[in-house]
Amino acid sequence: MLRAEGGATIDEIVEATGWQAHTVRGAMSGALKKKLGLTITSEKVDGRGRVYAISD
Repeated sequence: MLRAEGGATIDEIVEATGWQAHTVRGAMSGALKKKLGLTITSEKVDGRGRVYAISD
């Protein structure tokens, strides 16, 4: 979801995975950023809220 065009919001990821919001944020921070070294970007999108994506 984070690699898809337009990224994903926390709520979208929660709905898709069934995880709680704090778990999603922790996975992005811990597993994706620290362990795998990926760059996660976030931006505020009108009508959608904060959108997260993996930048290349």
